[in-house]
Amino acid sequence: MTAIYLIRHAEAEGNLYRIAQGQHESNLTGRGWRQVNALERRFANISIDAVYASDLYRTRATATAIYRSHGLPLHLEKGLREICVGDWEGRTWGDIVRRTPEAMADFSSRMDRWSIPGAETPAEVLKRVRATVERIAGENPGKTLALFSHGYAIRLLLANLQGISLRDTGEKSPTGDNTAVSLLTGEGTDLRVVWQNDNSHLKTPEFLAGEKSVRRAFALEPGLWFRSLEGPELQSRLSQWSEARPSDGAPLSLEGLLGEEPVGLLQLEPVTGRIILVYLRPEYRRRGFGIQLLGQAVQYTRKQGGEVLSAALAPQAPGEAFFRNGGFVPQGQTAQGQILWQKSIGFDPLV
Repeated sequence: MTAIYLIRHAEAEGNLYRIAQGQHESNLTGRGWRQVNALERRFANISIDAVYASDLYRTRATATAIYRSHGLPLHLEKGLREICVGDWEGRTWGDIVRRTPEAMADFSSRMDRWSIPGAETPAEVLKRVRATVERIAGENPGKTLALFSHGYAIRLLLANLQGISLRDTGEKSPTGDNTAVSLLTGEGTDLRVVWQNDNSHLKTPEFLAGEKSVRRAFALEPGLWFRSLEGPELQSRLSQWSEARPSDGAPLSLEGLLGEEPVGLLQLEPVTGRIILVYLRPEYRRRGFGIQLLGQAVQYTRKQGGEVLSAALAPQAPGEAFFRNGGFVPQGQTAQGQILWQKSIGFDPLV
């Protein structure tokens, strides 16, 4: 009897910043790395014979929880990749739902009819993922395996193995949490689901001790969409938000909107990764929108080849907690007496 632990990757930037990831590369978040540690504790005393993962960074990084601690090589499988979502990749869910609301609804609830240019269909994803898992199982008879894949791909496979059609998958087979574990067993390529989407390792005192009481978005909850502002339009917006203190001549000014309602503003130097301004209207604070502004800073800076974000704040400024919660750490004082906060956005070359 072959046993397969099927594991979703840890929280990645797209999950937190509300960006469609698909096969677009993204890093793990700080919380994601804590989930990796929790997963390592869970599997510390479980014998594993081989570890496989999709070749995308977020699954490779999550797989370190098992293959490194068990002294095993990591086998990369493109067949375990997430669905390719075509021109949705790298765009915010808020932008997608605003532009194509019907397709967005089908993506989650009617997978049998979802199709957009340049993307795989759910049926194509199911075919390749199931074929990959069956092949791996057939090559490892009687062994215990750990396979790392992605939320949508795993959801399709689990539903199919339980006889749930593509049409009904949205209603009857939910997406598991980041690092959720499912167990499959089988003889040869004949697989069955024993249990699914268990996240008990994220409910332990060790993991919960690091959790912050902040609102987080879940699943495909739409977030903000962004547009560039400049000239008189930018000045008009800032005059309405008297608390905001903009910098003249900022290379990039992005307004974040919820539906058609302006929520906040990011001003950034993408080449250097220097954040000039992050502003949220008071009524939209502590609702998970600020981190989406930082997500745009990550996206734009990374496109320019940058690996570090920075922001300079006055000592004990109100924004300190916001940047600290966003993964920034203080790095000393600037020549002007401000505190320099930095956040690494590079990928670990050893993963």
